[in-house]
Amino acid sequence: MKTIHDQLKARRKALGLKQEDMMLKAGMARQQYQRLEAGGNPRLDTLELVAKGLKMEVVLIPQEKLQAVRNLLSSATYTPAGAEMAETPSASATDNPWKGLLEDEP
Repeated sequence: MKTIHDQLKARRKALGLKQEDMMLKAGMARQQYQRLEAGGNPRLDTLELVAKGLKMEVVLIPQEKLQAVRNLLSSATYTPAGAEMAETPSASATDNPWKGLLEDEP
């Protein structure tokens, strides 16, 4: 599994952004963003700000649900922009793959 730093870098590159662009996207100087990608330990509010600038979300997943989320994500296909999840061929159009996944009740 990629580190959060690797994920941020990969997402930035996928969006065609340079580290300098993060000043406009997240209000963060290039040097500060570069330290973050290089393994810096950001505060949560900084991480949320960077995620928003990269059109990402910071999500906490209960450990007992982590494997189910990983399985769901690995079986799903995404649009090229990564904005919406498309159903796999075996899933019916009325199924909601997220239903009950993070809730206590099934």
